[in-house]
Amino acid sequence: MDASYTAEALATGAGRSGHVATTTGTLDMDLAVPKEMGGAGGGANPEELFAAGYAACFHSALQMVARTQKVPIAHSSVGSRVHIGPDGQGGFVLAVDLEVVIPDVDHDRAQALADAAHQVCPYSNATRGNIEVTISVSDD
Repeated sequence: MDASYTAEALATGAGRSGHVATTTGTLDMDLAVPKEMGGAGGGANPEELFAAGYAACFHSALQMVARTQKVPIAHSSVGSRVHIGPDGQGGFVLAVDLEVVIPDVDHDRAQALADAAHQVCPYSNATRGNIEVTISVSDD
């Protein structure tokens, strides 16, 4: 792969209750297992970081597609929910719900933009065929 950019992070300590930092220093935080998974909560966790990354990346892909198609989407947003649960074989699996909001664009056009963004977003390409990703589109 001819990479345009490479991000680096290092996780240390007790895994999900450890610490993670990027080599640039822009992200440097303690992690905590969520209360819902039997932990103390009170800190970030890998699923939150993945949700934030996917939402931002998908929103960027949506904006790129809209620019290419010359569709103004000035007040769009993308919300992401990342679910984690047992896979039935002793491991865990993720699922993602993306909510795309594009005000002032008719639903069919907004859905077409979201579908096109799903084809170019690197997170979507990385997860395709590996985890369930559901995309819903609304105008508010």
